[in-house]
Amino acid sequence: MSEQAKELEAEVAKLYEKLEQEAKAGGYNLNPDSELSRDLLRGLLINQKRFGYPACPCRLAGGDREQDLDIICPCDYRDPDLNDYDSCYCGLYVSPEAAAGKKKIGSIPERRPVKREAGKGTVPIFQGSGIKGTLAYPVWRCKVCGYLCAREKPPGVCPVCKASRDRFERFL
Repeated sequence: MSEQAKELEAEVAKLYEKLEQEAKAGGYNLNPDSELSRDLLRGLLINQKRFGYPACPCRLAGGDREQDLDIICPCDYRDPDLNDYDSCYCGLYVSPEAAAGKKKIGSIPERRPVKREAGKGTVPIFQGSGIKGTLAYPVWRCKVCGYLCAREKPPGVCPVCKASRDRFERFL
């Protein structure tokens, strides 16, 4: 194994431990298939070096951080995918049931919207201080700590105070 490969593997091991701790603390689970998880982490590290940010290795990043914010790991689509399919698109994060082997993970459809040409896309929802248009997702509020999130369903566990999903209420 080359010196460069050894360094990458050391970085993968370090990132794996860090993400595993963060996932557990936030109420999430890394995929129990550690070989798959480590392959994904290699991709994240390669994208980090290539673009300067850890873009999801399963999506095509453009190299423009502003345009790729939605696919920087953990991506904006992780929680809706976990709610609907028990796994995020790339498979790095899985539901508790999938982590325990109680649910099998199938294919996950792409949620990332197709980029539109300048001038032909949608109007921004927020302009100035007023709201324009309608929100794409409902906003949920944790009744324990006040955390707000916009998604189809509230998260399984509040990332701030660790309250369960049933402690969330529809806010908007």
